[in-house]
Amino acid sequence: MSYLELKNIKKSYFLGKEEFEVLKGINLSFEEGEFVSILGESGGGKSTLMNIIGGLDSNYSGEVILKGKSLKNDTNKQMDAYRRKTIGFIFQNFNLISHLTIKQNVLVALEMTNLSKKEQDNRATELLEKVGLKEHMNKYPNQLSGGQKQRVAIARALAANPEILIADEPTGALDSKNTEEILQLLNEIAAEGKLIITVTHSQHVADYGTRIVRLADGNIVEDIRLKPAYQPSTTPEMDTHTLRFGATLKMALENMKYNLKRNLLIIFGAAIGIFSVIMMLGLGNGVKGYINHEIYSQINPNAVQVAKAAKNKNSQEIQYINQSDIDRLSSVKNVDSVQKGTFAQGGVQVHYNKKSQTLPIMQTYNSTIKQKSIKKGAAPKDGEILISTTLAKKFNAKHPNSMLNKKIKLFVTTMDKNKKPVTVSKTLKVSGFAELGSLTAMPTYDTMEQMYQTKNLDLKPSLVTVNIKGNVQNVQPAQDKIKSYKNDSNKSLYQITGVGSIVSTLNTYITLAVDVLAVIAGISLLVSAIMIIVVLYISVSERTKEIGILRALGASKGSIRNLFFSEAFFIGLFSAVFAIVIAFLIQMGANSLAQAGIHYDIMQISMGNVLTGLLVSIFISLFAALAPANKAAKLDPIESLSRE
Repeated sequence: MSYLELKNIKKSYFLGKEEFEVLKGINLSFEEGEFVSILGESGGGKSTLMNIIGGLDSNYSGEVILKGKSLKNDTNKQMDAYRRKTIGFIFQNFNLISHLTIKQNVLVALEMTNLSKKEQDNRATELLEKVGLKEHMNKYPNQLSGGQKQRVAIARALAANPEILIADEPTGALDSKNTEEILQLLNEIAAEGKLIITVTHSQHVADYGTRIVRLADGNIVEDIRLKPAYQPSTTPEMDTHTLRFGATLKMALENMKYNLKRNLLIIFGAAIGIFSVIMMLGLGNGVKGYINHEIYSQINPNAVQVAKAAKNKNSQEIQYINQSDIDRLSSVKNVDSVQKGTFAQGGVQVHYNKKSQTLPIMQTYNSTIKQKSIKKGAAPKDGEILISTTLAKKFNAKHPNSMLNKKIKLFVTTMDKNKKPVTVSKTLKVSGFAELGSLTAMPTYDTMEQMYQTKNLDLKPSLVTVNIKGNVQNVQPAQDKIKSYKNDSNKSLYQITGVGSIVSTLNTYITLAVDVLAVIAGISLLVSAIMIIVVLYISVSERTKEIGILRALGASKGSIRNLFFSEAFFIGLFSAVFAIVIAFLIQMGANSLAQAGIHYDIMQISMGNVLTGLLVSIFISLFAALAPANKAAKLDPIESLSRE
C-alpha cells in the first residue's frame, strides 16, 4: 500500500455551460522520502493537482487516499486538520504575512500545535537557524530578499513537522544562485524522510529530485524514476488544533499596530459616540445630585412623609392614618420609626401683639426639618411653636428675632363630629425661626392633640413621617415598598407627599431628559458602526491573501471569523478607553469651574456609566463585524492565495 495515492482524479471548470477538462483521470502513488517533480507547461493542470493533494480543493471526482484512507468524504474540520498535520505549503510568491515578523510568520503555524509557548519559540528559532535566517528573525518580509523569503516559507512549512511538503514553483521568483540554494535545502528535507512534491515548468528543477512526473493536457505522459527514494521519516506527527481565540487576538493586535495611523483615526471616530453618551450620563448624575443636594440641605433626606391615597380621583375626603397603617409602615425594611402628623389648609390664624396673620397652610413639626434650617432658637416642644422667618417678619419687620420665647396664640378651625365648624386655640411659646419657604408655623403633634381635647375632639393623623435608618441609599427602596401596597381596588394605598415626592418627580424628569439626550448622542454610535463595517470590509479585502495562507496552514473558517471579531473587539475596547479618558479629563475641568461657581461637582461619571460605555462600544464593534467576518470565513482559499 502506497503512502499517498491518487485514483482517477478528474477536474473540470465551467464557463457558462461549456466544460473545460483540466485533469482527465490522474492515477499516481507516492512514498515517503521521495522528491517528486510534477513537470509541465502552464495551464497543464499542475497547480490544480497540487491544490487537490493539499486539501484546498475538494470539488473533484476520484479519490485521494492517505495511508489507505480516502479523503473524499472528509468534513471541512477533517480537511483543516489534514492540512495542519500532514501538509506543508511552499508557494512561488512566498505568501508571507506582511505585518508579522519572520519569526511570527513561523509561529503562526506553531500556534496550531500543542507545543507550549516556550517550545514554540524554541522550534521557530531552530527552524530559522536551519534555513540560515537566525539573524533576521525580527525583520519583516519586506526587508528580505526573494531567496530569504522563500527560506522563511520553508521554515513555516516545516513548523508542524508535516509528512508532505508541496512546493508550487518554489524557485520561480528566484535567481540562479538562490534557486540552487533552495533546491539543495529541499533535497536535504527529502533526505530526512519527508515526501516533497514540487510543481514546476523547469527541467533543471525537476532533475534535482528523485522522480519526475510529466503532465500535459490533464494527463500523465511520463513518470521517470531518477534515483531511489530516501528512507521514510520516523519522527511522529505533532498534535494540532485550529487557531485559538488568544492567537487570533494577538494577530489582530499585530495587524492594528502595522496600520497604526489608520486605526488611531478609526478609534478616534468611534470614541466620539461613546464619549457623548458617557458625558450625558455623567451630566445627568451631576444635575440630579445638585438638585437633591440643594433640597436635602434644607430637609432630612431620611425622613419621608406618607399620606393615605384618595379612594378615587375626585374624592376630596381626607384619608386618615390608623394604627394598622403605622404598624405596616413600621415593618418596612430599614424603617426606624413612624411619627404622627397632621396639616391644616385654611382656617388657621396666629395672633401676636394685637396683630393677626392668616396662614394658608400649617403642618405639625416633624423630622424632615433639619436643625440647620432653624436659623435661631430650637425645635418646638409641647406647648411651643416653630414659625417661619417669613411669618416673623410679618409681625415685626425690623426685629423679627425679638419674638423668640414670646407668646403667640394659635387658632385652628376644624369640624366636630356633626360636621360643624369649631375653633380650637392655644397660647404657645415661640421656640425658634426656620427657613420654611412660606408663611407658616409648626407646633408639635402632641400640642395639636391637646388643643383638640379642649373641645372634646379626637385628632387623627392625616400623614406620618417615616424615618429611615442608615444611609440615603436606603430611602428609595423603602419608598418603593411603601408605594407598592395596594387597596382592595388594586390601587396604591399610600402616596409620598411633601418634598420627597417633589424630589422623586424631579429625578424622574431629569433621568428622562438625560436618557433622551444620551439616545440623541448615541445616534453617532450608528455612524461609528457603519464606519467600522466599512473599515473591516476594507481589512478583509486587504488581508484576503493572509486568509488564504491561514486556511492553507489549517486554520478553520471559525478561526478566520474570530480574527476579524478580534480586530473589532480591539477597536471597540480602545475606542471606549479613549472616550472614558477624555470624559474624565473634561469632567475634571467642568467640576473645577462648577466648584468655583456653585460649590458642587456638576458632572459625576459613575463606574456604571464607564461600564455601560465600555460594553456598548465593544458590542457595537462586534455587531459591526458580523458581516465582514462571515465574508472572510467564506472566502475560497485557492482564490484568496491567488489575489495580488
